[in-house]
Amino acid sequence: MINFLRFFDLHQGEDKKETVLESVVTNISFRGSNAWILACAIVIASIGLNVNSTAVIIGAMLISPLMGPIVGAGFALGTFDFPLLKKSIKNLLIATGISLVVSFLYFTLSPFKEAQSELLARISPNIYDVLIAFFGGVVGVIAITRVNKGNPIPGVAIATALMPPLCTAGYGLAIGNLSYFAGALYLYIINCVFICLATFVIVKYLRYPKMHYVDKQREKRITQMITVITLILVGPSLYFAYTMLQQRKYTNKVELFIQQELTEKGYTIIYERLLQNRSPKQLELAFLAKKFSNREIDALSQSMKSFGIENTELIIRQDSLDIRSSILNEINQRNISVNEKDLTIRALNNKLASYELDNGRLQSDLSILFPEIEDYSIGVQSRYVDPDSVSKHIAFIYATKETLAEEQANKLRQWVKNQFPRDSINLIQSRTTED
Repeated sequence: MINFLRFFDLHQGEDKKETVLESVVTNISFRGSNAWILACAIVIASIGLNVNSTAVIIGAMLISPLMGPIVGAGFALGTFDFPLLKKSIKNLLIATGISLVVSFLYFTLSPFKEAQSELLARISPNIYDVLIAFFGGVVGVIAITRVNKGNPIPGVAIATALMPPLCTAGYGLAIGNLSYFAGALYLYIINCVFICLATFVIVKYLRYPKMHYVDKQREKRITQMITVITLILVGPSLYFAYTMLQQRKYTNKVELFIQQELTEKGYTIIYERLLQNRSPKQLELAFLAKKFSNREIDALSQSMKSFGIENTELIIRQDSLDIRSSILNEINQRNISVNEKDLTIRALNNKLASYELDNGRLQSDLSILFPEIEDYSIGVQSRYVDPDSVSKHIAFIYATKETLAEEQANKLRQWVKNQFPRDSINLIQSRTTED
């Protein structure tokens, strides 16, 4: 057992404590070159968040010197070096201020104000971010105290991600969104505190000498203060993690319902929106060809409960203008470039054409000319010939008890062709059965 524990002995390969402390103190200050490096790293990270480039954000994290004062604060607490603690906190506040100002100025001047996924990922921290910060800090401090530093430091800089939350906080200030600012700043504080806490734990484990004498009572108060701060920060993160888990479970239930009750039954969904931040929640759907009666909608609403989907209103958009308005609003709310939006709208218009094909006059004429047809539906598939031209393939599906005579089938084909003279036509017959 003793031999096994030697594999985890951190004293092996440890650098001299004086050398380590000297290096830590050197990296605390944000004057001269460090301030310039930080400002440039913030600009790079802001650009990465703005254009949604993970590679650029990683590059910014690798050159950021933000870890210095945080590790310095951890060493100061572990050795009771209060002048070093004061210096570390002061420099961390300076670095935070520089970062917020630079990112605020960048996003204020940037013409692109859309919140990309990389930005949105930094506004709702949870317990997993706490764990990443703590264990990333442990790795970082262990590497700092080694004779051979190795290559964990770049990985720690990427994993703990101090830069992106600060840039996101600056973005929140620039667009006037205080919830973005608060969420990102909370993530930044979590990272700082738990990296500092990890440093404190390792410094204590390695038995770094106390720089100043502290009586037992004061040492106990410092430990209690650290515990209270830890609990205050962990509490909200646990709540966010629980909320995220519940939302994911709910979303999985909705996806299962849609798959088993709709998709697997051959209904093509062209629009889907799930609103979880309302009471009751709302699931909005629109279909390519299927028209639902009120009885069918009620049955689907009851079926949702069997999937564990409670407090949710099912809304099926069946009017073509209503569907068009809803989907275009959804497109405008998303972060889509102008060219991409134009293509999306064009595709949407062509998909919704199927709703406009089936009008009241068509149904009236069909019942008079072809009384044998008991039910029918019309589908449309669009193909882009060139950027300014679209061809449509019409599928006319009709149901009869008996197969239409060849003459009557040709007459139906010609009639449908006259209704849609510019499109190719495909007639599909299905047989109905007696109840």
